[in-house]
Amino acid sequence: MAGRYEGKVALITGGASGLGEATARLLVAEGGKVIIADYGVERGEAVAKSLGDKAIFAQCDVSKEADVAAAVDAGIAKFGRLDSAFANAGIVGVVGPIADTPMDDFDKTMAVLVRGVFLTFKHAARGIIASGNGGCIIGTASVAGVQGGLGPHAYAMAKAGVIGLARSAASELAAFKIRANSIAPGSIPTGMTAHVIAGDPNDLKTASERIGSMSPLGRAAHANDIAETALFLFSEGGSYITGQNITVDAGLTSGAGMSVSFQKTGMMVAR
Repeated sequence: MAGRYEGKVALITGGASGLGEATARLLVAEGGKVIIADYGVERGEAVAKSLGDKAIFAQCDVSKEADVAAAVDAGIAKFGRLDSAFANAGIVGVVGPIADTPMDDFDKTMAVLVRGVFLTFKHAARGIIASGNGGCIIGTASVAGVQGGLGPHAYAMAKAGVIGLARSAASELAAFKIRANSIAPGSIPTGMTAHVIAGDPNDLKTASERIGSMSPLGRAAHANDIAETALFLFSEGGSYITGQNITVDAGLTSGAGMSVSFQKTGMMVAR
C-alpha cells in the first residue's frame, strides 16, 4: 500500500545513516517529507540530496538545544508543518565494568542518549503543537533497556530512560493529540554495530552473519524492520497507540533465545 505517510513531515535525528536513513527513505517513498538532522554534514547532505525536494538536511548535535530547536524550525519553515519526530541519534558510548567506568565518558554518553532524546521530544512537541494537526514522537530505545546483559551499563541505563520518557510524555501530550512511543530494536547490522562486532563499520556482512547466528528467527534484522515499525506508529495504522514500547528483537527478550552478557563488548546494542 503506497501513500501511508502522504503529505506529512517528520524530523529524524541520526537520519543520515542506519535506522534513521532507512526510515527517512521509507517515509519519502510513502509520500512524506523529512528533516534529516545529523552530526555528519557530508553524509547528511548526500542523503537529503538523494531524496530531492522531499528532504532537507540540518546539521545537528542533539546534545545542544540550539541545534535541535533550529532543525525543527528549519523543517517548519521549509515544509509548513511538523507531524512526527524520530529521536534516533545515538552512540554506543562508554563500555566496560561499572567499577572502572570513567565519569567523563559516562557524561558524554548521557549527553547524546538521554539529553539528546529529551531535547528532540521537547522541540518536536513544540513544533507539532504549533502545527495543530497532532502527531507522533518516537524514541529509539533498545533491548538493552528492557533486559539486563544485552548492552553496556550506561547504554542500558539511557535506553531504559527513553522508554520512561515516552511513557511520561504520552500522558501529557495526549491533550494535543500527540502520541509518544519508543521502539526497542535488537542488534541490527548497521555501521555502528558493525564497528562493535566486526571492528569495521563497513563490514556489514560479518555483522549480519554473527547477529543472524544468534537470532531466534534465524536471520539478522534489517534497518527496514525498524523503519516499517516507525512508519506504522506514525501512520493511521498506529493512531490509537501511545505510551508503549515496541520491541523488535525476534523474540529475544521473550526468552526465545539465550541471553548472553556483552557488558565488555557492547555487542548486542541496537542500531
